[in-house]
Amino acid sequence: MSFRGVLLILLPVADNWACGRKRGDMTSTILVVDDEPDLETLVQQKFRREIRGGQVKFVFARDGAEALDVLSDRGGIDLVVSDINMPRMDGLTLLQKIQEADDPLSTIIVSAYGDMVNIRTAMNRGAFDFLTKPIDFADLETTIYKTLRHIERLREARRRQIAAERAHALLSRYFSPNLAERLASDPAAVDLGGQRREITSLFTDMAGFTSLVETLAPDVIAPLLNDYLGAMTDIVFAHGGTVVKIIGDAMHVLFGAPAEQPDHASRAIACALELDITSQEFSRRWEEKGVMLGSTRLGLNAGPAIVGNFGGGRYFDYTAYGDTVNIAARLEAANKQLGTRICVGESLAGRIPDFTGRPVGDLLLRGRSEPLRAFEPLSREAFEAPHTQAYLDAFAKLEAVDPAAMSAFAALLGACSDDQLVSFHLKRLLNGATGVRIPLD
Repeated sequence: MSFRGVLLILLPVADNWACGRKRGDMTSTILVVDDEPDLETLVQQKFRREIRGGQVKFVFARDGAEALDVLSDRGGIDLVVSDINMPRMDGLTLLQKIQEADDPLSTIIVSAYGDMVNIRTAMNRGAFDFLTKPIDFADLETTIYKTLRHIERLREARRRQIAAERAHALLSRYFSPNLAERLASDPAAVDLGGQRREITSLFTDMAGFTSLVETLAPDVIAPLLNDYLGAMTDIVFAHGGTVVKIIGDAMHVLFGAPAEQPDHASRAIACALELDITSQEFSRRWEEKGVMLGSTRLGLNAGPAIVGNFGGGRYFDYTAYGDTVNIAARLEAANKQLGTRICVGESLAGRIPDFTGRPVGDLLLRGRSEPLRAFEPLSREAFEAPHTQAYLDAFAKLEAVDPAAMSAFAALLGACSDDQLVSFHLKRLLNGATGVRIPLD
């Protein structure tokens, strides 16, 4: 069977070949499988210019069985050119066995005009294209390189996929999943610079942690902090939040960035309530080990902010800036004075139609001339409890500057002595304050 007989070209996807470069930059190794004695000389002659130019290199086998041995023993084969009719193993069987390997192979059939049986069989077994004989070597070369370009596109897509998977795996160790996914799939999405977005900003901080660090041994601090942050970040990720910064035990979390989340306010409130429960359970577990932890305080606010990567050319720092973020941070700090664990701004509460919580008062935050109505979010069950309804009645009296507010809050504290917000309001009234406007230190 001569080279002008029926031919099949098999193209394995090899990761170490780059067809996208100019031909002289890389040599493609082609395995020719045919039992014709003078085929090697013919091929070397017809492709002598490409061989001298370093564009191609040929390796030869006499049948499919020998070709499989060559493919098994040596790497770097980029193409397999195979006749169909050969002893021991024909080209179609060789094609089938190569297709059964881990990496799928593209193929080109070169067959006699009208030989639709072999063409159809080869195409059904994974052939990419076909040519008819007699073989025009110029046409054959064009078809080979056209197919190689197709293969390189597949390789490039695979390289991008592998790179994205590796980047995502690496970034997931440091960033929340949605930010890691955005970075891995589209790094330009978080290039230097920012964009204005509607977000919810959430800050957390454990009371007294800095002093605690100075008193505990490193082999206690390390597991404590890792367990705490692991539990807290898992909750944030479960609600679709992005942890943009961790400093010690404190976290800054964004909802609504980098990916848009129309329900960012609801997500943030649900997350905050779960963080509060988890942090209290965490404190109880460590108290049993003899370690007393302070309460975790949370501050949240919603509104416009500038979000993006502001770390300069050498440092990645995806974060948010603006009044919305500043207010969230100050609400977190306000918990200490108010006696609450979660404090949210009115702009956040107003974005949730079924928001459940109790008003804290109109806070005069540092650096702001206008008061801001703040709320303590509650679960639906806690909001509907009689104690909360009694608080709402007492707060309404406080807001109306009704003298009966003092007795109302005193009765509340008698019924629930550990309600720190009720205690805060009662102390204000006992010290001569009136109304709901609250200046903060």
